[in-house]
Amino acid sequence: MLVVINLTGGRSGAVRESGGREVGARVSTAPALSAVCRSGMEEPFTQLPRHRPLHRPQLDLPATRTNISYLYPEILALIFSYLEVRDKGRAAQVCVAWRDASYHKSVWRGTVAKLHLRRSCHTIFHSLVKRGIRKVQVLSLRGSLRDVVQGIPNLESLNLSGCFNVNDIALDHAFFTEMRTLTKLDLSLCKQVTDSSLGRIAEHLKNLQVLMLGGCCNITNTGLLLIAWGLKNLKRLDLRSCWHISDQGIGHLAGQNRETADGTLRLEYLGLQDCQRLSDDALKHISAGLTDLQSINLSFCINISDSGLKYLSKMSNLRELNLRACDNISDMGLAYLAEGGSRVSSLDVSFCDKVGDQALVHLSQGLFNLRSLSMSACQISDEGVCRLAKTLHELEILNIGQCHRVTDKGLMTIAESLKHLRCIDLYGCTRVTTAGLETIMKLPRLSILNLRLWHCR
Repeated sequence: MLVVINLTGGRSGAVRESGGREVGARVSTAPALSAVCRSGMEEPFTQLPRHRPLHRPQLDLPATRTNISYLYPEILALIFSYLEVRDKGRAAQVCVAWRDASYHKSVWRGTVAKLHLRRSCHTIFHSLVKRGIRKVQVLSLRGSLRDVVQGIPNLESLNLSGCFNVNDIALDHAFFTEMRTLTKLDLSLCKQVTDSSLGRIAEHLKNLQVLMLGGCCNITNTGLLLIAWGLKNLKRLDLRSCWHISDQGIGHLAGQNRETADGTLRLEYLGLQDCQRLSDDALKHISAGLTDLQSINLSFCINISDSGLKYLSKMSNLRELNLRACDNISDMGLAYLAEGGSRVSSLDVSFCDKVGDQALVHLSQGLFNLRSLSMSACQISDEGVCRLAKTLHELEILNIGQCHRVTDKGLMTIAESLKHLRCIDLYGCTRVTTAGLETIMKLPRLSILNLRLWHCR
């Protein structure tokens, strides 16, 4: 029997008999080489002299012997993993081999399934489990939420944001037993959710690390107490526009009442945007208890004042601070922040109309880690901009849109000193001329220049 190993052309080959029938596994090929072996040969191969040309037999093999069907399923799965979600599904419909390869769990790793659940969809859940998908976003829900939880037993992430019909009853039916794998839950804009649901979540979702409650306007301090009692592994909590929460609720999160709850002391991000009942006492609680906090959003918290920033300045891990539209923040508050040794690298005080040039002086003297600064619509001029630019040379993002007192002089100083600047917002700077823009565009790393409502790259 004559056995031929096809190793021609640098593509995948297979062991075949002389009649063309495949008898061995596919093998990786070497460039431009054919070897002919006879069964029963006892002596080993001897190396041919270099001056002697190799004999290349003429084989009558099918012309399609090296098409994509010869790829290993693992190679196909690797290729499919780079496709968009819709294209992955289409690839699975080509043939049986592609379907089997597309069901490999590595193809769908990290994929979020976005579903409209209008009725019982057990076949969909079975398909998701087979693909290894553990992240689900429900775009609309008319069936039972319990079907999702039971249909995907190892669920890691559940996004219900914008599902307005999700209420306490639906969540009670869904979270009726412990779910150890679920680490992220998004209930943003589920406005029917109340503290009752948070009690169920705190009881059964002990490993939750991310909880998004933005727009859940029925949440109160009692709900935060339940979170502080049960969700000790929580790292991100968004309470945007939860209007009923106050300083007392933040105290629960910070573990100020250890007799009732230990608190969520591992928090790294806390979103308190538009929580208008919060005052400086809330920042005092945060500073004392949430020492691992890296980012906090206090935008539109109109009762936060300069005194509150004294507490935040003592937080050694804090890196991102958003004070946008906090009307009571002034130059003095930023002085407290700079003098307290804050290591903040991203600061937003846009639309704080009490912030002016003196604030930039304070920042330039204390916030040496600053990389991103937003001061849109603040009362700053060329004088303050020049003072900032001559000191904070590592600044990468500068937003000074609608600062009407900034002129070409300020831009020239920026162009001379801020060589690391990647993005600048000049929208509404009416005293800036073409000459100033030409100067700023010479910055070597500048990639985004915002002049109006869109970005020029």
